[in-house]
Amino acid sequence: MSPLNPEILRWARETSGLSVEEAAKALAITKPGRLEALEEGKEQPSRPLLLKMAKKYRRPLLTFYLAAPPKRGDRGQDFRTLPPDQSIEDEAALDALIRDLKARQNLVRSIVQDDEEAEPLKFIGSRKLNDGVASVVQSITKTLKVDIREYRSRDSYQSAFAFLRERAEASGIFVLLVGNLGSHHSAIPVENFRGFAISDVYAPFVVINDQDAHPAWTFTLLHEIAHLWLGATGVSGAHAEKAIEQFCNDVAGEFLLPTDELRELKLTDQTSREDAIGLISEFARARKVSRSMVAYKLFRAKRIRWETWATLDKEIRQIWISEREKRKAQQQKSESGPSYYVVRRHRVGKALLDLVSRNMSAGALSPVKAAKVLGVKLRAVYPLLIDLPRNASRPGTGGSI
Repeated sequence: MSPLNPEILRWARETSGLSVEEAAKALAITKPGRLEALEEGKEQPSRPLLLKMAKKYRRPLLTFYLAAPPKRGDRGQDFRTLPPDQSIEDEAALDALIRDLKARQNLVRSIVQDDEEAEPLKFIGSRKLNDGVASVVQSITKTLKVDIREYRSRDSYQSAFAFLRERAEASGIFVLLVGNLGSHHSAIPVENFRGFAISDVYAPFVVINDQDAHPAWTFTLLHEIAHLWLGATGVSGAHAEKAIEQFCNDVAGEFLLPTDELRELKLTDQTSREDAIGLISEFARARKVSRSMVAYKLFRAKRIRWETWATLDKEIRQIWISEREKRKAQQQKSESGPSYYVVRRHRVGKALLDLVSRNMSAGALSPVKAAKVLGVKLRAVYPLLIDLPRNASRPGTGGSI
């Protein structure tokens, strides 16, 4: 076999976000200068070492046998406005996550297309920016068959999100909750990645970073659905400065909280921060929306200045972080909690579980490919599917899931 191109080794390490010292430690290379020698072509790595590199650098083994480093993974459009202290490690983790998601989506697309009843989804790319926010909101509402009163009638943020997710999946959109590469140690901050949309007429994906606050999941879901209506594949972050991001934010905001309703919220720049937080919290809770979204809507409606919004947004986030830490402490004290399979089913979503279940039952999908689609190890496939109903309809046909 011809020798490996050493540029591949250096590229794989650098794009994983590891320094030479960090990589040598992760790979258990104790001889000083050996990793540099490998990356300069002075030595060739053994197969066991290549297997370690593939695991630690999060790259398929075959990648190391390419003639040259591949181009950066296609994220679609990058809609984000990143902070100046952006981490290389976080970007490398995001690249790895998007590669995995796109591979899973490609498999799902091929499965759906093999179904003789499958038809292209007409709403994908059906609107443009100049159609305006109201037109997109109206189209989404009609397609998803959502009544905002029914959404708000749910008893918690989680059940309200579950209701909207169910309607999105029934329309043919696969909705996943993913915020890491398989463990909490590889969690990707919301500032780097809040959501991801893959615009496809057969298997559109919406991915939500589940590291975010639960009340924000619904907003992100609708934001990414707006991207699908615009036919735009890409990744979104926490900050919306680009025109398309502001547009999708406005669509999500208008869907969940029509601007006319803001009149009911008696708040101005002169309202004290403490009173403003209290008023926003009460207003948001009643409508099953996030506090951050209400503050953002007030700013977009020119009810408050940018400086006021930025201050409120920062304080609301600090409150959420404090609340999250309290919940974590309570969970650690509690002996009970949902099983791995309950959590995994929730993250994967009913639409994807149903698709895999039906095609495995029909012999059209192997367990190995099913594991790839679901993002789990092979041994977890059957336990994940064991309690699913076998007579569910294909997403997009209007039946129950």
